[in-house]
Amino acid sequence: MAQLTLSSTIPLSSGYVMPRLGFGVYQNYTTEESCLEAFKVGYRHVDSAQAYRNEAHVGEAVKKSGLRREDIFLTTKCISKYHGYEKTLKGVDESLKKFDVEYIDLFLIHNPHSGKDLRLATYKALEECRTLGKIMSVGVSNYGVKHIEEIRQADMQLPSVNQIELHPFCQQRDIVEYCQKHGIVVQAYCPVRFLFPRDQDLLNELEPLLAVAGKHNKEPAQIALRWSLQKGFAPLPKSAQPARILSNTQVYDFVLDEADMLKLDSMDRGKDGAISWNPVDVE
Repeated sequence: MAQLTLSSTIPLSSGYVMPRLGFGVYQNYTTEESCLEAFKVGYRHVDSAQAYRNEAHVGEAVKKSGLRREDIFLTTKCISKYHGYEKTLKGVDESLKKFDVEYIDLFLIHNPHSGKDLRLATYKALEECRTLGKIMSVGVSNYGVKHIEEIRQADMQLPSVNQIELHPFCQQRDIVEYCQKHGIVVQAYCPVRFLFPRDQDLLNELEPLLAVAGKHNKEPAQIALRWSLQKGFAPLPKSAQPARILSNTQVYDFVLDEADMLKLDSMDRGKDGAISWNPVDVE
């Protein structure tokens, strides 16, 4: 892997490039201010969703940032109530209106809950919007291998991205291996949230990561993000705190060696390590 920097991008199968480090805005109640702070420290990729109800706030931040639209990568996701061909077309137009932009860089199906027929109809609609120039790249989120296989077997272009819960406790290796084999970029949500587990017993299992953090004199979150980057993932840390927004970008002045990576790899707890909804196995 080439030397990583905050401006590093990753190529997508659609022909576009995506900033490797993204800024998540789930449950961010000061979205506009947080995005402006993120832009200030160098983020150029914001991950939103229709379900987050903050697309308009992200759009306002884009306008107030002083940055060119083409220098900012906007992601959003199709909420379940908009699954289906016609509903998805309408939902894309509503997202464009809320962001107040002419195109969205990456549009994902948020989850596979709606069932095979609606999933495929939704994907077909997103592909149609890509053809019309409303969307630059189409992807999915929370998709297991079987859900992506549906797309392949329907003779549609495979998604550019699959966004899944991904961190040392929940490494989803079968999905990652499949995506990497088929040229699908893996985005990692909750890349640092696992450091604050609800189950206090899990705190003891953080010891390998804490040891690596001490070795490099870095914060645990910075170690987790660096691990994700070196794995080839595109992590999406989120915060509303300016100090944390900045510190999550300070992951480019050190490198984890093979022993460090093996320690973090050993923390995998499979699906039991998930801290979010992780619906990758739904029918």
